[in-house]
Amino acid sequence: MSSEMYELMRNNPKFQTLVKRRGRFAWTMSAITLVMFYGFVLVVAFKPALLGRPISEGSMLTVGVVVEFFMFVFFWILTAVYVVRANGEFDSLTQEIIKEAQKEGQ
Repeated sequence: MSSEMYELMRNNPKFQTLVKRRGRFAWTMSAITLVMFYGFVLVVAFKPALLGRPISEGSMLTVGVVVEFFMFVFFWILTAVYVVRANGEFDSLTQEIIKEAQKEGQ
């Protein structure tokens, strides 16, 4: 693609919408991930006994193991949500922008 084509895409209002939506979504996902991960690390650092407690009396399974398993599953779900939205909404909007720029460039 030529620099003229890139300029047509950048000037498209849909491109600005794409940048805003994708940026807001990425920052939201990043914030959720960082809060959960560093929250867990802070609990490990300052309240390790909390995570070492058994789930029930006599159980070998601790709160920490359950929380970490939940985080593992949750991060996989976040990844799936990102992939679905990126492959759906963001890719279709990108294709629209490219098609419109190609029409204008001809």
